[in-house]
Amino acid sequence: MRNVTAASITQAVVHSFDGAADPRFKHLIERLTHHLHAFAREVQLTPEEWKAGIDFLYHAGKISDEARNEFILSSDVLGLSSLVDLLASGAGGTERSALGPFHAEGSPLIEVGGDIKRDNDGEAMLVRGCVLDQQNRPVANAQLDFWQAAINGKYWQQDPAQDPHNLRFRMITGADGCYAFTTVRPAPYTVPYDGPVGDLLRAGGRHAWRPAHFHFIVSAKNFRSLTTEVFFADDRYIDEDAVFGVRESLLVQTRLDSDAALAQRYRLPLPYHSVEFDFRLGS
Repeated sequence: MRNVTAASITQAVVHSFDGAADPRFKHLIERLTHHLHAFAREVQLTPEEWKAGIDFLYHAGKISDEARNEFILSSDVLGLSSLVDLLASGAGGTERSALGPFHAEGSPLIEVGGDIKRDNDGEAMLVRGCVLDQQNRPVANAQLDFWQAAINGKYWQQDPAQDPHNLRFRMITGADGCYAFTTVRPAPYTVPYDGPVGDLLRAGGRHAWRPAHFHFIVSAKNFRSLTTEVFFADDRYIDEDAVFGVRESLLVQTRLDSDAALAQRYRLPLPYHSVEFDFRLGS
């Protein structure tokens, strides 16, 4: 490659992957190379700007750990995570939305109807619905993996005062495909603002706020796993989510209920707030 020039380097890099065994990998790396090089040519990227980009990645790696992934957050605020989710959302199924940087494996398993509000401050709430297929039939034995922020806008990874299992769970639906649990309404919050992504947002004159939401991963045998979020339609940030995760189909309305039997069953004061949301899985 002694004769590499600005005009020939892209093809030289592409051809260097000719021996790739996986056709999909070969296609992805070829197209990535083309678009990265095209970007550098279009903006006439300077060495100083390239170095700033490398420094961003370096600092994102340094601040990331098992509890926080700055690379996912970077993808989120640039809309790439949301675009990938939109491209992967199948017709007829519940739309996908952001995984976010705070999902953790190993959430405790609770029964349908279980309580996770425990001693958390905030507005007690009943959340329920069903997991259905695209023909609206119940999906038995579906697993819900759930997590949310507390009323202070922080996940357990960000708040030493929270138990590591706070406000998260796994649940298996019964034959009717339905789920239910009690929790507290989460608060809007800013995405982590103390790292390179915060610097990026400030440089762009952008805020870091996300509307209040619940996170779900819903999975079942013979169905595609669904990663999504459920948002409150009345949240003040619903039209300006910093990570572009809001979808009209993922909005819920909070209802004030006075069903004494349900209040007693779920140990809620009267009246109580509730939301309902059904998930539809694709095969």
